[in-house]
Amino acid sequence: MAGVRTLLLRQALFTLPRPKTPFPPSPQIFLARTKSPSLLSFSSSSSANSPSPTSTSETTNYLTLSDEELMAQCKMDTYKATGPGGQHRNKRETAVRLKHLPSGITAQAAEDRSQHKNRASALSRLRTLIALRVRNQIDLEAYSPPIELLQILPLKSTIRGSDVGNQIGPKNPKFVPGMKAFLDLIYSVEGSVSEAAKILGLSTGALSRLILSDDSLRVAVNEIRASKGLKPLR
Repeated sequence: MAGVRTLLLRQALFTLPRPKTPFPPSPQIFLARTKSPSLLSFSSSSSANSPSPTSTSETTNYLTLSDEELMAQCKMDTYKATGPGGQHRNKRETAVRLKHLPSGITAQAAEDRSQHKNRASALSRLRTLIALRVRNQIDLEAYSPPIELLQILPLKSTIRGSDVGNQIGPKNPKFVPGMKAFLDLIYSVEGSVSEAAKILGLSTGALSRLILSDDSLRVAVNEIRASKGLKPLR
């Protein structure tokens, strides 16, 4: 009799519903997308992820605009700067954020207690971001490198005349428009450094050294190359 009871007890235990152990949820990947291919949001903060370059068929070169003309295309917001900087830093809205409405690019400055100086810094950064992010397609058949591009090329370039003057480096404000013209060319030759070198009268190695001489230029070129399925320059 005891054996029958033991058998029945074991059967009852095996037929009891077992608690379900939930599996951990699968990680989700969220892809950030711009609302429109012609708009691009980009922060001047070095910690921001760099979006892909945006191209435009417009012939407008925003860098040729005066400060007043470029400001007329922007929405300006002011806010109180945060972080260290003294007891007077956060009492007024001296930090400036500029959004360039045609491109959607955003730049900001908050390091100074003067709103006027922060506005000038933000506008300067906006010009650099436009140079790095906004691309104009070039008609290669009728292309002639502009003077601002010739000025940043090494002296060994065969198309660089003596009247161009000394080579302009990244610390010179005139390097920004030259950088934009160069990136437009790289974009138009599908990211090929060798093709760009032929057009600019340089060896591929010499042009690669120019690209690698400035971190912002290197990153921008590599983003273009990545969008074309090419390996980055190192």
